[in-house]
Amino acid sequence: MKMDAELLHSPVVGLAEEEEADISDWNLPLAFMKKRHSEKIEGSKALAQSWRMKDRMKTVSVALVLCLNVGVDPPDVVKTSPCARLECWIDPLSMSPQKALETIGANLQKQYENWQPRARYKQSLDPTVDEVKKLCTSLRRNAKEERVLFHYNGHGVPRPTVNGEIWVFNKNYTQYIPLSIYDLQTWMGSPSIFVYDCSNAGIIVKSFKQFALQREQELEVAAINPNHPLAQMPLPPSMKNCIQLAACEASELLPMNPDLPADLFTSCLTTPIKVALRWFCMQKSAKLVPGVTLDLIEKIPGRLNDRRTPLGELNWIFTAITDTIAWNVLPRDLFQKLFRQDLLVASLFRNFLLAERIMRSYNCTPVSSPRLPPTYMHAMWQAWDLAVDICLSQLPTIIEEGTAFRHSPFFAEQLTAFQVWLTMGVENRNPPEQLPIVLQVLLSQVHRLRALDLLGRFLDLGPWAVSLALSVGIFPYVLKLLQSSARELRPLLVFIWAKILAVDSSCQADLVKDNGHKYFLSVLADPYMPAEHRTMAVFILAVIVNSYNIGQEACLQGNLIAICLEQLNDPHPLLRQWVAICLGRIWQNFDSARWCGVRDSAHEKLYSLLSDPIPEVRCAAVFALGTFVGNSAERTDHSTTIDHNVAMMLAQLINDGSPIVRKELVVALSHLVVQYESNFCTVALQFMEEEKNYAVPSPAIPTEPGNQSQVRESPARMRSVSSYTNIRAATTTRNLNKSLQNLNLSEEGDRCTPPSPAVGSVAFSPGNLSTSSSASSTLGSPDNDEYILSFETIDKMRRVSSYSSLNSLIGVSFNSVYTQIWRVLLHLAADPFPEVSDLAMKVLNSIAYKATMNARPQKISGSLTQSAPASPTSKGTHIHQAGGSPPMPSASSSSLTNEVPKPPARELPPSRPPYTPPFSGQAPHSHQFQRHRKMFDKGPDQTADDSDEPGGHRNFISTTMQTGLCDWSAKYFAQPVMKMPEEHDVESQVRKEREWRFLRNARVRRQSQRIMQRGITRLDDQIFINRNPGVPSVVKFHPFNPCIAVADKDSICFWDWEKGERLDYFYNGNPRYTRITAMEYLNGHDCSLLLTATDDGALRIWKNFADQKNPEMVTAWQGLSDMLPTTRGLARRVSIYLDRSKQGGAGMVVDWEQETGLLMTSGDVRVIRIWDTEREMKVQDFPTGADSCVTSLSCDPHRSLIVAGLGDGSVRVYDRRMGPNECRIMTYREHGAWVVKAHLQKETEGRIISVSVNGDVRFFEPRMLDSVNVLQTVKGLTALDIHPQANLFACGSMNQFIAVYSSNGDVISNIKYYDGFMGQRIGAISCLAFHPYWPHLAVGSNDYYMSIYSAEKRLR
Repeated sequence: MKMDAELLHSPVVGLAEEEEADISDWNLPLAFMKKRHSEKIEGSKALAQSWRMKDRMKTVSVALVLCLNVGVDPPDVVKTSPCARLECWIDPLSMSPQKALETIGANLQKQYENWQPRARYKQSLDPTVDEVKKLCTSLRRNAKEERVLFHYNGHGVPRPTVNGEIWVFNKNYTQYIPLSIYDLQTWMGSPSIFVYDCSNAGIIVKSFKQFALQREQELEVAAINPNHPLAQMPLPPSMKNCIQLAACEASELLPMNPDLPADLFTSCLTTPIKVALRWFCMQKSAKLVPGVTLDLIEKIPGRLNDRRTPLGELNWIFTAITDTIAWNVLPRDLFQKLFRQDLLVASLFRNFLLAERIMRSYNCTPVSSPRLPPTYMHAMWQAWDLAVDICLSQLPTIIEEGTAFRHSPFFAEQLTAFQVWLTMGVENRNPPEQLPIVLQVLLSQVHRLRALDLLGRFLDLGPWAVSLALSVGIFPYVLKLLQSSARELRPLLVFIWAKILAVDSSCQADLVKDNGHKYFLSVLADPYMPAEHRTMAVFILAVIVNSYNIGQEACLQGNLIAICLEQLNDPHPLLRQWVAICLGRIWQNFDSARWCGVRDSAHEKLYSLLSDPIPEVRCAAVFALGTFVGNSAERTDHSTTIDHNVAMMLAQLINDGSPIVRKELVVALSHLVVQYESNFCTVALQFMEEEKNYAVPSPAIPTEPGNQSQVRESPARMRSVSSYTNIRAATTTRNLNKSLQNLNLSEEGDRCTPPSPAVGSVAFSPGNLSTSSSASSTLGSPDNDEYILSFETIDKMRRVSSYSSLNSLIGVSFNSVYTQIWRVLLHLAADPFPEVSDLAMKVLNSIAYKATMNARPQKISGSLTQSAPASPTSKGTHIHQAGGSPPMPSASSSSLTNEVPKPPARELPPSRPPYTPPFSGQAPHSHQFQRHRKMFDKGPDQTADDSDEPGGHRNFISTTMQTGLCDWSAKYFAQPVMKMPEEHDVESQVRKEREWRFLRNARVRRQSQRIMQRGITRLDDQIFINRNPGVPSVVKFHPFNPCIAVADKDSICFWDWEKGERLDYFYNGNPRYTRITAMEYLNGHDCSLLLTATDDGALRIWKNFADQKNPEMVTAWQGLSDMLPTTRGLARRVSIYLDRSKQGGAGMVVDWEQETGLLMTSGDVRVIRIWDTEREMKVQDFPTGADSCVTSLSCDPHRSLIVAGLGDGSVRVYDRRMGPNECRIMTYREHGAWVVKAHLQKETEGRIISVSVNGDVRFFEPRMLDSVNVLQTVKGLTALDIHPQANLFACGSMNQFIAVYSSNGDVISNIKYYDGFMGQRIGAISCLAFHPYWPHLAVGSNDYYMSIYSAEKRLR
């Protein structure tokens, strides 16, 4: 059905109005769209952190083996003339050969000592094989498991052989003696590092690998064969941990250029800056730097390790650049191994990158094992050339005129490059090249602030960025900075540490070890710190004390509890939340912290947060109080009193509007239950006993014969509901087709016969309620048939005890604290939000199990004690009923469990044999247990093979029961904090979709208004008819989509009324004896949610319905806790019409105000309760002042008025700005009977329109005492609706027709027959609803049909 097709496509029409309409949509608040509603409440998956060096190493011993034989050239190398001479920057021919050899050895040692001063150095100059062997074995012996370096200079001996030998000398230097690499491996062992500076050095690397392989194969053979000679030997070390650096490939000779040192490779590895500068001067480009000569280079002022001097700065830049090249080119694990594990190895490899660059320019390719990708062309080398250029160009003036040295702009420029990457980059991009440089910059005070700021912004990109930064090696730097007292670094460091700990909480130990926690304690205690930084500080402290005893001790000493308590009432909600979590964690299983809290009356100070406007803060407070009572230390009277106090305070949250708070409440109470187990067992037995002896007046009405209704849709057609809250897991016994399979269990006999017209008015009683089996049969896990207390039992216990209503909870005498808490848990086990009730079921069943186990030995020994429950609990004794057998006569009054799909009859027939425990080890005898058992031990000597006994669910509660709230809250710090939220980003998809919806809304409003202005003269054109799966009880049009929601007793069906097709059908999750009595669309203008209200006072909110996804429950709560037990089963208005004396229930009625986010609720209660959905808490209760139920609610946010129609015929007006005693400002008593609808028009001068069952429509001015107009319509009204835009109202009656009237009382249309459906007469009307904008009227009738009528086609 298209509305004004030509208008739809005209872009120009009414743009001004459209924009105007949009503004109001943009300004409307959204309900239930916070993170806690859209995400699963759990922490992020922990990323495996590989940044920690599992095996940090040191190179502790160095063997310097020099085979120079000064003055005698080896036979296989023909040297050029002139030739490279210098060894360790010394010309060996400038002194006697022996002296030259010693001087070169000493110099080489000095060069290495620059990099690793603490190692043991041993020189071996022109040695023999034995000397090398002795040297290597002794170094390995002393080094134990640490690394040993073997440096070999073979410039005075022949080249290595293909057989894997290097050369040394005989004693009197008359022969060259080969030394096998295989032997060298054996002597050196592992881990080792080898440096070979000789021609064809690549051969050695190859031979080394072959020998290593050969070794491994020999070992494998020896492992199989015990007679093998190697089998008895101790295992030689693996060669996998050996690193080799060789000067050139297997086929290459070392460069002989006379301008270069002969040991160019060694010089690059040990004196990189000197070589790099000389090489720079030898390039053609050096001519561009005037006045720089090789002599001048020798005079560069400064020390290598002083970063403020020119030489030191160059060294620092060189380190940063080589580190950066390696980090960007190498695989991460190789980078960790070579550049972060061992200081000396890291230095050698950084310098090796330089060697590769320089030696390749002389056609020589250095080789390493493990092999590195080529790095000599990396772009960062150009930055190095520039830095050298800038430095050298200053040299002449510095040396000759003594001018000051200008520092290099290198680091500032690199930070700018990093900043550009941060601000300009796209979401998915390669990591920034400059990350290792940022690390180096942290060392300098000049750039530190800027570097920390950029680092923080980088870490904010998400957990991947934190992992990268940790893998670069940031950790020790930021840990060291915590010792700085600079105030300006505080916010930055706190931010960075919050990011690190949110991703890797194992750093708690490092912080405590280095006293880092003191830094954050001082930040938290600093009143001048902005709240967000104190929040991060308290988050960091909460991580430090999380399940880490040393951290708890340290922070307790640091006065954490007092500091936190001072900030409990800070205006910043996130700070309040984390202060509470931090408190909860410091005294978790840590008694001295708990007593410190008691002395500061921490629990009393936390009470104020239990009514905090932010649900997460309430949640955190419940968590803190839960761990406060959950301490397992010895109890004293004082501590028991405190526990009772806390328990009674927590009990007040039983009807909190937020499921996360109630889940946390169950966990907090479970701690208490674990503490006082024996007391709770006693209470449990008492309740189980009482439940058996007490016949609950079942709220369900026994079915009358002839009251069958047709069977609903086949299970396969019903949508399964997958939901975060996993509506009692569609997979478990509590199935969606709950009332579909086994319909004949204890329900309406055989429902499959269609209702015969003869039965007339009775046939449509939508009740057909089962007497005992409940939709909610069981919960949670697949082994539910092991639950001792089924959902029904618990539900019944709750109703038995609720006659002493829960409102008497507070202020009870303490001896019954356990009874009260048991009641709270019973109430929570029937919570409309499945995750809450699942948790509570676990706690209750755990105790019931304990109680029955402990009560059992008397039964076995035959003593007739009354404390033992009569119901057997062992799985083995269930007697399963045959599928279709009639229910037990006592089923309605007491059934311990009655699951729908396979109901074990717990209330067994009298003929059953006396109970004998099965001896299969299924019910262990309690007298085997000591009286005071720990909660979870298996008992004396039960073996593993009896794990199929019900003992399987002994662990329903464990002391570690958690809701994931704290980890979920910590995710906030791991996610980007500075990033603009998607909905504010004008280009984002979320925003575009929203704009589209708001344009659609404006179009609907504009076009419908045009139709209304033309006037509606008829309303009987049937545009939709379909058979609903259940009898429609409430219908609701979506304000802007062509979608209508139709509720039956406990399920909701969605239809597309334009296309005439069904979109969805799912189960609402309410218990069998309740029914849906009201529905509202929340956020209808944007991301719609559907609210359903049932007559037990529960509210449920759904999303993802009527689209391709599975419907999910967003939240659910008990909107009204004390619904009066009425004859809920009969159709409410009809029953009244048939029999006034019954005064049947109105169920629950609601009215929703999108502008304020307030939800008004009332019904079979004596109050009107207002809920604030933003805070998810009750705002106020107005007493209705009447003795009958509220049947209709209507509110106007602009005038703060609420109008209620009541069952006694009165219409009452309330002003919600007034206090509860004076809020009722007007009562009209003109109707003589039940008010079907009271409607307050939304205009400023809007009137009240009300209609009673008798069909009298009355118009009231809120300021006048009497009605200003009365119209009489049909008697026997069952349903009525008033169109909010057009002046129309429609009545549906018992007499099976619909009348549509204009506001002046003219009948516009009478509808009695369905169009086209064989002209069949309409069934009795069960519900009616107008579309909020279009002239559409939806009608549901008791013959399951759902039809929509509209104005004539020419109008539409």
